[in-house]
Amino acid sequence: MNEIHIIDTTLRDGQLSLWALGMRTGAMLAIAEQMDQCGFQSMEFFGFAGYIKYVREHKENPWDWMGIGAKKFRRTRLRYHGGLATGFEKIPRSVRLLMIERVVAHGITLTRSSDPWNDYEASAVEIDGLKKLGMDVVVNIIYSVSPRHTDEYYAQKAREAAGINPYRICFKDVGGLLTPERTRTLFPLIQKNIGDLPLEFHAHCNNGMAPFNYVEAIKLGANTLHTAIPPLANGSSQPSIFNVASNAQALGYEPLVNLDAIKPVEKHFTFIAKREGHPIGAPREYDHAQYLHQVPGGMISNLRHQLRTLGMEEKLPAVLEEAGRVRAEFGYPIMVTPLAQFVGTQAAINVIAGERYKEVTDQSIQ
Repeated sequence: MNEIHIIDTTLRDGQLSLWALGMRTGAMLAIAEQMDQCGFQSMEFFGFAGYIKYVREHKENPWDWMGIGAKKFRRTRLRYHGGLATGFEKIPRSVRLLMIERVVAHGITLTRSSDPWNDYEASAVEIDGLKKLGMDVVVNIIYSVSPRHTDEYYAQKAREAAGINPYRICFKDVGGLLTPERTRTLFPLIQKNIGDLPLEFHAHCNNGMAPFNYVEAIKLGANTLHTAIPPLANGSSQPSIFNVASNAQALGYEPLVNLDAIKPVEKHFTFIAKREGHPIGAPREYDHAQYLHQVPGGMISNLRHQLRTLGMEEKLPAVLEEAGRVRAEFGYPIMVTPLAQFVGTQAAINVIAGERYKEVTDQSIQ
């Protein structure tokens, strides 16, 4: 009961949040076998957004990583991220089924999936399709802050999520909005309403509080936490495995990882960061504006990258401020893919065009 299992997010959410998926296949292949020695219960390996990034910007075939990289992991169960949802465009179901079938064919049989509205009626159809393809599915319950997202809302959503019989449930704080006080309220509420299903905790450090929330969750019985390896931890990514492991040990718990095996991985990625000019993840100060715009970390890094390519990086604060207004006008969607991108893109267009809703994206109309 005192063991803490770790899900590693470094290669997927870590680099999405901090490097806008800027790491090339070779940099990951070079350290894959060492990562397999670290003792993680499972590891996020690839996700839907990766296809777009690797083809359009890296000019690499993402299936090379899927094929060659997956073979380097013999001890660690790999995770895909995503399911049969349409993503940013209305993609034919046949194409989505084929994509997942190919992922499973490469030996990846576990995925973590969200419905952006926490709609588990829609998720039931998706999970059924994924199970038929050979996937175990971890279903997210996504945390958000708005007049809609009350305790009653999360109790009901927890029951609905459990009702579709997923492999596991994951409480996901994508925007780094959760506080220790809210953790103490919501975590037991979700535990109570999902019954015997295993519960994971996935949080982002956007506002510096995720490590504190993990401590509170451990005290409340959490035993499976999502972390990343520095320099792809902290910032807008997940908490550092070193910090989480240290805190767990101080509380009298045993994190089931090999910290000595993780240190060479940290050294490798630090070398890549310095060579490629990627940022080093660092703890964040509290920023109350995060509760106003609620743009998730991975999207902030992408917005900054895209505005920089247009020579408009200085407009990022104005875009984030506008995102808060657009979100309210859209009816408080949870700021998670693809809804966050619809809100953030519209906010960026409003700021760049100088006139609100002068242009509206096709995706927002759909």
